[in-house]
Amino acid sequence: MILDQIVEDKKIRLKEHKNKTSPDEIRRMAEEQVKIGSSFYDALKKDQISIIGEFKQASPSLGKITSKINLTERMEEYNASVDAISCLTEEDHFLGNIDYLRTIRKQTKLPILRKDFMIDEYQFYEAKAIQADAILLIAAILDDVMLKDFYQLSTELGLDALVEVHDEREMERALKADIKIIGVNNRDLRDFTIRLDTTKRLSAMVPGDKVFVAESGIVTDEDVLFLKECHVDAFLIGRAFMEAEHPKELAERWKKL
Repeated sequence: MILDQIVEDKKIRLKEHKNKTSPDEIRRMAEEQVKIGSSFYDALKKDQISIIGEFKQASPSLGKITSKINLTERMEEYNASVDAISCLTEEDHFLGNIDYLRTIRKQTKLPILRKDFMIDEYQFYEAKAIQADAILLIAAILDDVMLKDFYQLSTELGLDALVEVHDEREMERALKADIKIIGVNNRDLRDFTIRLDTTKRLSAMVPGDKVFVAESGIVTDEDVLFLKECHVDAFLIGRAFMEAEHPKELAERWKKL
């Protein structure tokens, strides 16, 4: 299963990170950081739809992505049109890294989500050290104790947490943990198939006081209209923006639909 392989590769990368920067050092770096971005939660909790614009260089389903514009141009377009940023930092399957996020941080005051496979406390201090404003917690790779403990650690570090679910059982676990931001990934991370009906099916379980995010598979006007009917608060959009020559125009159009 693809997800299992990603997690195993992440364990290897974690050893490399800890050898390069010790846990004590990364904690010190995290404590020294001054917040730059605004609140990720506040950026999404609005009356109108919010959009999270993603930076990713590859994925297991798409392969390597060739952007039509450079990073600076993309950041200028995102700054003018989206409400938050998502940055892949996973090295082996998405070709991301923490320096990629650092570079983006220098070009925006929008809140940044560090999108990675978070399985170790070290990664949360690292996220804080590189000036991320939020992290991703994937319910499928965390048991109930890890989900609760990691969510609490995120809160203590001043990081918002987007908890990602894929089915009813994972949604129940997220709600039991009293998560504030819940994302439904329409891409099944076990085989990378996409079904927008996943968001529709799970939407009935989401209380109105939560921030509800639809992730993956959003590439057409029809997709946007379908998901707006599911009463989501925000879209996380990767492929469509990464392949667009003018993501600003796309974001502005989709907000108006």
